[in-house]
Amino acid sequence: MAEAFISRLAFPQNIIVADVSAKRLVFLQKKYKVKAAKDNFEAWQKGEIVVLAVKPQNMAEVLSTIDSQQLRVLKNKLVISIAAGVSLSYLQERLPGVAIVRAMPNNPCLVGQGMSALTKGKHVSSSQLKKVVTLFKETGEVVEVAEKLMDAVTGLSGSGPAFVYQVIAGLIAGGVAAGLSKDVATKLALQTILGSVETVKQTSKTPDQLTEMVASPGGTTIEGLKILKQKKLKQILTEAVVAAARKSKQLSRQA
Repeated sequence: MAEAFISRLAFPQNIIVADVSAKRLVFLQKKYKVKAAKDNFEAWQKGEIVVLAVKPQNMAEVLSTIDSQQLRVLKNKLVISIAAGVSLSYLQERLPGVAIVRAMPNNPCLVGQGMSALTKGKHVSSSQLKKVVTLFKETGEVVEVAEKLMDAVTGLSGSGPAFVYQVIAGLIAGGVAAGLSKDVATKLALQTILGSVETVKQTSKTPDQLTEMVASPGGTTIEGLKILKQKKLKQILTEAVVAAARKSKQLSRQA
């Protein structure tokens, strides 16, 4: 996720990266022309905005290394956490007095089509939040939500791309099974998904209303929809989002 974020920013020369892997640092330097720090503290000292782009299970380890001197430095910074399930209260307890924004971006940030949700801590000013919104708009769309909704955001837009990718894979496999080449099936599936999304966005119609427009009585689409209903596709996707949101809550409790 950190790489997706870095790849979309227009000023890589102003980015300072710290990583436990020296190999990873070299890769990021070469590919994105960012600067490398010898450790987290050096990056925090030199940066105006600190992004904690670590796995949720590693957050405690990272924060445990912060001593009183480092905390004084961070109190003059704006900190953004993109760790799923790590609550603002947890971060604020370990970084008292620090301005913290919790963010949930997603995988399509890689191509500038991401969806990021933000929730701000009590020490974050309106001007600081505006800076964060501007940063994340480089990667796609941005919404601000109450923190109690961040687990739901994680389940929907955070995990959602993986569910959509599986839908795409299923459409491609169906096209191949029906006799198309994989290349043609892929092109048809991708444009079908893109076109369907734009149709929902640009019309005032709901997905169900648009489905009815495609599904003529006794036609081909009805036959396919029968299978989706039989296999409970809509229910499966709903349950997948809820399960991912539930896991986000569990991670928050474990932090």
